[in-house]
Amino acid sequence: MRNWRHWKVAVTGINAHAENPGPGLAVARCLVEHREFRGSVLGLAYDALDAGLYDHENCQSSYLIPYPSAGDEALLERIKVIHALEGIDAVIPCLDSELQNFISLRSELAGLGIKMLIPSREQFNLRAKNHLVDLCSRIGVAVPRSKMLTDPGFFDRVAREGFEYPLVVKGVFYDAAIVYNAFEAKAAFSRLVGKWGYPCLVQEVVNGDELNLAGVGDGQGNLSGYVMMRKRAVTDKGKAWAGVTVVDEALHATASKLVRALAWRGPLEVEVIKGTDGKIYLIEINPRFPSWIYLSHAVDRNLPVAVLRMLADEKDVQLTQHEPGTFFIRHARELIVNLKDFESVLVNGYCGGDAIDRSA
Repeated sequence: MRNWRHWKVAVTGINAHAENPGPGLAVARCLVEHREFRGSVLGLAYDALDAGLYDHENCQSSYLIPYPSAGDEALLERIKVIHALEGIDAVIPCLDSELQNFISLRSELAGLGIKMLIPSREQFNLRAKNHLVDLCSRIGVAVPRSKMLTDPGFFDRVAREGFEYPLVVKGVFYDAAIVYNAFEAKAAFSRLVGKWGYPCLVQEVVNGDELNLAGVGDGQGNLSGYVMMRKRAVTDKGKAWAGVTVVDEALHATASKLVRALAWRGPLEVEVIKGTDGKIYLIEINPRFPSWIYLSHAVDRNLPVAVLRMLADEKDVQLTQHEPGTFFIRHARELIVNLKDFESVLVNGYCGGDAIDRSA
């Protein structure tokens, strides 16, 4: 078996949507720029306009794969074709909506020699928005007052339900909106259900600082590595546009408790509010790396590389403590694309730098 330093690693979620960028390109950068990694990154995309398809600095070659709604069998057949051409050593899934399919295919992909560090279906479901309140209640982690909704009529009777505006309305997979009255709430509910399906989550607004922890669980209840940051600027969808590394013991203790309770295996992001009362309130647990994960490379705690090391069964992947005060600011840039590359994606579902026929 090849050393992880020479692996071909497939990474999903390589879009660059301004309001809600996928984590994939940041994961690819972490791998490509690591001083020990001599392998290559293979991008897996869902849309011909996903920027990572054409970012040859970070993705040596890239392929379209079927949308998650097509199911696990369609995904398996496509990966088999790509694997026959490329020889994939590992996959790092980077989107919530696709993880159910990758979990279903864990055994099949392992049989092909493709490694993944991902949670079990039970772990994935337990941290989902519709189970999060029960999980936190059981292990003693504070959460904002929350309610799962299928009936938008709730927004006409929030006072009788013990809530008050403003509220946060969240989609079952992604997306959130702060609403200030019933009209805004119903519009947000309709949009989120139309895009992500039922149910929606409604939460009270907690005032304080937004803190995030990105980490990797070893599947035995341990947090093998982590980086914490405080959001300094956000997009309209609440995604970090700027942030600074912090060291917060209360956040670390909360994340450790969650990883231990779930015996979490693989990447995750823990989003919290540190309230004005100094208390940590869990907002959500994302079952993959966040889009700001390149910050882990900047502070010499490269978490995507830690995933490869764990998949290679390296011992003692525990990472040293990072320092506070490293700042990041996201920016948009134009990626110049050769028209032939774009046509190749549309016709063949492939973009790369060599002449192998990948139209199958």
